Amino acid sequence: MPVPNRLRDLIRNIRSCKTAADERALIQKECADIRNGFREEDNVFRCRNVAKVLYIYMLGYPAHFGQLEALKLIVSGRFTDKRIGYLGAMLLLDEHREVHLLMTNSLKNDMDNPSQYVQSLALCTLGNVCSTEMARDLASDVERLMKNSNGYIKKKAVLCACRIVRKVPEMMENFIPLTKPLLADKNHGVMLGAVSLVTEMCMKSSKVRDNFKKLVPSLVRILKNLIMAGYSPEHDVSGISDPFLQVRIIRLLRILGRNDGESSEVMNDILAQVATNTETNKNVGNAILYETVLTIMDIKSESGLRVLAVNILGRFLLNNDKNIRYVALNSLLKTVHTDMTAVQRHRTTVLDCLKDPDTSILRRAMELCFSLINSQNVRGTMRELLSFLSRCNVEFKSDCSSGIFVAAEKFAPNTKWHIDTMVKVLITAGNYVRDDSVPTLIHLLSANDKMHVYAAQKLYQALIEINDLSVHPITQVASWCLGEYGDELISGHCEGEEPLQVTEAEILDILRRILESSLTNHVTKSYAINAVMKLSARFPSHKGESQHIVSLHMDSHNMEVQQRSVEYTQLFVKHEALRPGVLERMPQFERPSKAENGEGNNEEETVVPAPVQPELQTIGSPTPATNTQQSNVDLLLDLVDLGGTASAPAPQSMQMPPMAAQNNINSLFDLGLGAPAIAPEMNGVPNATNGQLQMPAGLMGDPMAMGTDSLNPGMAAPNLIMNNLTQKPAAQSVTAFDKAGLKVLFTFNREAPTVLSVELTATNSTMNDFGDFIFQAAVPKSFQLQMMPPSGNSLGANGTNSVTQIIRLNNPNKAQPRLRMRISYTCQGQTIQEMGEFNNFPAAVWQ
Repeated sequence: MPVPNRLRDLIRNIRSCKTAADERALIQKECADIRNGFREEDNVFRCRNVAKVLYIYMLGYPAHFGQLEALKLIVSGRFTDKRIGYLGAMLLLDEHREVHLLMTNSLKNDMDNPSQYVQSLALCTLGNVCSTEMARDLASDVERLMKNSNGYIKKKAVLCACRIVRKVPEMMENFIPLTKPLLADKNHGVMLGAVSLVTEMCMKSSKVRDNFKKLVPSLVRILKNLIMAGYSPEHDVSGISDPFLQVRIIRLLRILGRNDGESSEVMNDILAQVATNTETNKNVGNAILYETVLTIMDIKSESGLRVLAVNILGRFLLNNDKNIRYVALNSLLKTVHTDMTAVQRHRTTVLDCLKDPDTSILRRAMELCFSLINSQNVRGTMRELLSFLSRCNVEFKSDCSSGIFVAAEKFAPNTKWHIDTMVKVLITAGNYVRDDSVPTLIHLLSANDKMHVYAAQKLYQALIEINDLSVHPITQVASWCLGEYGDELISGHCEGEEPLQVTEAEILDILRRILESSLTNHVTKSYAINAVMKLSARFPSHKGESQHIVSLHMDSHNMEVQQRSVEYTQLFVKHEALRPGVLERMPQFERPSKAENGEGNNEEETVVPAPVQPELQTIGSPTPATNTQQSNVDLLLDLVDLGGTASAPAPQSMQMPPMAAQNNINSLFDLGLGAPAIAPEMNGVPNATNGQLQMPAGLMGDPMAMGTDSLNPGMAAPNLIMNNLTQKPAAQSVTAFDKAGLKVLFTFNREAPTVLSVELTATNSTMNDFGDFIFQAAVPKSFQLQMMPPSGNSLGANGTNSVTQIIRLNNPNKAQPRLRMRISYTCQGQTIQEMGEFNNFPAAVWQ
């Protein structure tokens, strides 16, 4: 039998391969030789062959055929064989492979071995591949070794206990009496393991946490001794005594002091001492300071100590290391809601971070800037954000523009500044502005009657200056404003501004160019054709030109534009007397106040976790259809709201009696456009007999939301709509989030024509348990959101369990849904927070 190559020869041959194909061929040949050696039961060279298998495994090639051979080496009497065998078990086996149970007896025997090195091999392997079954079988041996006088063995046994507690939490009662003496051990390795074990148990059980709170003075004393200790070569790292133990103790203090004023008071002094005496010129010191800041912010600490913690993060922002700056921004983002004043002192430094080339730092800095905006600094901060918006990458423009819109709406010093800011964002961000920004600006312009001329002038100038009709948001808003207030723009009276000299023909000409341009989409063309129709009533001398512009699009390839052109032309031809009333000026939109719906002015707000507030959580201001009457004002609102966003309700004083409103709608249906009579409960909207008015299907409806007859574009297809309502689609599942082992799956079921039930299923595929799992969501204002309590808040490792939660989404306007989500959980004592946006709703669920 030929002697197999040594491991060093295999490494040399692999490194000499010039191509990946040569390497694969060499690996295949070597694996074949190794298999032959295994089949021949070559005990002499089994150790060498297993070592080569492990190297091949680390290169990424399959090496499952070496599992049993590694187990055979474990039972060998030679230490070199045991070492390779246990290493192979740790690499090739895990708790999901039942073959790992075969070495349970070997582990038990080796824990009784007189050699400390054999015992340590067994403990290391148990700590890496321990399963629930092995934990129950070997827990007593681990307890025995935790009492061993040898610190080398004791620290490894403590780490094994951490693994056992993680796998079988009910066994932690066996280890609680053993941990207290270990915290007083002179060996730092034992102390570090004991602190880790206490941390693990405290995270698993609140009762155990309350039991260990009496150890806070002892932990404070240990931490103080570490700080005051002189130079110790054994534990010194960059001039700091045992930073690993310091970090672990500070983290444990954070867990014990959370929501406990008495324990927090005991640790306040030592935390202040650590924060002031730790050097920051080394990364080791920064790690300790970062953990100290997290602890100060998480416990009930004094206000002065919190200011000190925020100042430490402010110093981190000036560090040249990008990782430290990112950590500081992330921590300040979590802190800003608890201590806004202290964070505000570092606003200038945060704004400077907007010039950093690193995209991760830019995103965190942008989010923090929005959190720091208030009524005192809104002007200066907004200037910096607009400058950032003009130079940032396209991946930031959408989020940045939305954030500016929300902040401007909430903290605008006056309406003129608000309009100027919104127009600047529309010009700067272009098509990266989100769709909901257009109706938001239209609401703002309509609600301020003194600013109509100013807004029309600014938007008209913006259209002329950018001279790019492919920028849809600014073109849509300008078209709506010119259609509503074009006659006021002609009058030339603009308060506080030099009047703009513009003629009726020039306004109609720019709208005509929008309609004729190949760069504008169908939604923009619909805004423009509505504006031309409106101006036909405001510019009587140009009625013929307006009619000509509208009629040119009766054969448009786009169904929506064609339908509107046909219906508007019928107004000119057959119902001239009705046309001025239909096209009268829109009343002011009134946005619901904060007192009415309990919401702020933000376009989107984060929903509180479902377990705390499981009742219906309304994002925005939806009003149940059964409690309000839809007036002719509401119908006219839909005429201009082409973006698929719900229009604001009309003022209460403008609401019409049901009979008068129905007569008005019947008059609109008398246009002779081939529209069907009002059908009860069409498209989920109650009819007039129930105190609600049915929206006209042709002229005033949203063409994209209804079925149309392909042979008659001016006629709606109610049968198609009713068929869509009766055919309930089957449940569909989509992956909404998948990162770092956490996977969130959405399963969709439609409960009603406008109500969608989303079943959330969260799983954990990592080797560590996830605790304190919280899923939060936010939706636009035109939606209603209801989050039911979740099935739990912990995710076991390797998919051992899942968390489910029901989310109900009401979409009364059949708008394009968008859901922002924030997920937080704890893993190995660290709080992890992820944010994302889900837009991939299956189209079939809304049909």
